[in-house]
Amino acid sequence: MKSKNLVAILLLILCASMASAQKLKVCVAGLNHDHIYGILNAQKNGQVEIIGIAEPNHELWTKYGKMFNLPGDLFFDDLKTMLKSKKPDAVLGYNAVAEHVQVVEICAPLGIPVMVEKPLAATLAQADRIKELADRYHIKVLTNYETTWYASGKFIYDEVANDSIGPIKKMVVHDGHQGPKEIGCSKEFLQWLTDPIQNGAGALNDFGCYGADLMTWLMHGQKPIAVTAITHQYKPGTYPKVDDDATILVEYPNASGQIEASWNWPYSIKDLEVFGEHGYLHSLNGTDIDIRMRENRRSSVKALPLPEPINDPLSYLSAVLHGQISGNDDQASLQYNMIVMQILDAAKRSAKEGKRITL
Repeated sequence: MKSKNLVAILLLILCASMASAQKLKVCVAGLNHDHIYGILNAQKNGQVEIIGIAEPNHELWTKYGKMFNLPGDLFFDDLKTMLKSKKPDAVLGYNAVAEHVQVVEICAPLGIPVMVEKPLAATLAQADRIKELADRYHIKVLTNYETTWYASGKFIYDEVANDSIGPIKKMVVHDGHQGPKEIGCSKEFLQWLTDPIQNGAGALNDFGCYGADLMTWLMHGQKPIAVTAITHQYKPGTYPKVDDDATILVEYPNASGQIEASWNWPYSIKDLEVFGEHGYLHSLNGTDIDIRMRENRRSSVKALPLPEPINDPLSYLSAVLHGQISGNDDQASLQYNMIVMQILDAAKRSAKEGKRITL
């Protein structure tokens, strides 16, 4: 009996040590993205180990250092200096979208994988450079979207794959809220988010990327044949430099998509509608799905929680880096996000030129 207990204890110790070995050691590039709370809370909860933070703004050192009890020697002024002494499993980008390419410029020659907050880049030219570096140095560059971890999205993807509603004919995605200033985003975040160079656009990039990513995933990486878009500036006094509302039509050979991105809605929304040949699926949020079939037969379901390691960005990143999943053909993948960037680039050109853009 004692020997059995000893074996059980040893197995527990082994499992604990394996789990500890799997914990990612990461460096953070930037603190001026309000999504930073996610990774800092993960550090606080023991899910990840942050071994360095590169941020030129020392006010943010103080702010987050006090808030999360971070030691002063964790902070560096720039990424290049930090990586001379730190050897992370990956670098996570929480800086301006236009600076993602600089993160990859530094990390790629060192063989360090990168995960950035959506979208991949501010411009298609920057995305092309990121892709060239990732291919040359054989590193993973991944893009984190909140909607990737929605169980409702995976439910819809699986239902379509199982042919429950027939071939996709139309997709509609709404993403937005009252506006970044209206919901209380930090001044550091607002400074670059509302800048056409640092963010690449306004609501079109900020929220349009969600729909482009979901559609690319549902269409298994199929490239659209054309994009048409219109943008509005309903609040020029608040957002004088960028659009605050965008409608993007995405054409495929046998389907179409409509992306509604806005900083002008009375409430926050991230939903997805998929119309098939004989059925309809509507994810209302991260868990709830409305289903309608022919003859208006209607039902509602709640999606089961996503299993590890596809249930959150850090578990996913760890699985990719350890070869458990490929990370080549999903919502975070570089392959799919290059198509996202082509859609966003075409949308910006369409809105500017007032015409349909063929890809």
